[in-house]
Amino acid sequence: MISVEELRLEIDGKKLLKGIDLHLEPGDVYGFLGPNGAGKTTTMYALLGLRERSGGTVRVLGHDPAFDALEIRRQIGVMPESAGFYDWMSATAYLQWFGGLYGYSLGYSDIREILWKVGLGSDRQGLIGTYSRGMKQRLAIARALLPKPKILLLDEPTNGLDPQGRREFHDLLADFAADHKTAVLLCTHLLDDVDRLCNRIGIIDHGRTRFEGRLGELLAERNTEQRYRVRLEGKPDTTDLPVGLDCAALHGNWCRLQLVPGTVGSPSDLWAELWRRGWRIIEIHPETLSLEELYLETIEASNDREAA
Repeated sequence: MISVEELRLEIDGKKLLKGIDLHLEPGDVYGFLGPNGAGKTTTMYALLGLRERSGGTVRVLGHDPAFDALEIRRQIGVMPESAGFYDWMSATAYLQWFGGLYGYSLGYSDIREILWKVGLGSDRQGLIGTYSRGMKQRLAIARALLPKPKILLLDEPTNGLDPQGRREFHDLLADFAADHKTAVLLCTHLLDDVDRLCNRIGIIDHGRTRFEGRLGELLAERNTEQRYRVRLEGKPDTTDLPVGLDCAALHGNWCRLQLVPGTVGSPSDLWAELWRRGWRIIEIHPETLSLEELYLETIEASNDREAA
């Protein structure tokens, strides 16, 4: 549905995108991650034909945004990070006006159904100026659903939503992509949203894609080292450790052990060896690399490459 290869883009001689790769398939909920200034919003502009690229290839629903931007926008629902509304209009009137402006063939019943779907059904006749920030986020999502899109592009969609609202939004996105004919590109800083929703992720930094693929496979690839969180009777003695084992203090009597498989035998061999060396272990908890750690490691490595 979206295929981006080596996308490059510059404005006034400043290189904003230096090599973006992004691949979105039907049924995907794709987490598009990166720090502020990494190029996420600029990439979304390029997908919509709002910024002219200087290199690379971009295809959205089989079209090139450089030539078919209007056709692409007719088939995509977009929720920008900052969504402006007319406060003196009701949600129903606003969506009717917006749908007419862009030529969407929607009746009153269609709009009412969308507003109920995003949790604004009972407030659909209230003035937008009386809405909370979370309600305006819901209205922005409703607006993105008006064209009955094949792709949703969402920029920080859960900002301002309470925990219940976020869960309802998660269910809405899961239902949207469940037919495996539509897809979602989710740009967010909330890794919990990505962990719950996304089957694929892309991490970009300094205008380049640093990591892309299926989330489960990416985490499995990086979890080649065994890690454990361990609680002891006293402070760990880190001066005499088996070869291939690293120990990092956490707090109190807790520490994290990391070992490369095959260097110290099986885990049971490790515990026996540490006991022999004076470690009095009370609790052992296996750990795996989290999405947050994967993200931070990727950004740190990216910064190191840029500084080199």
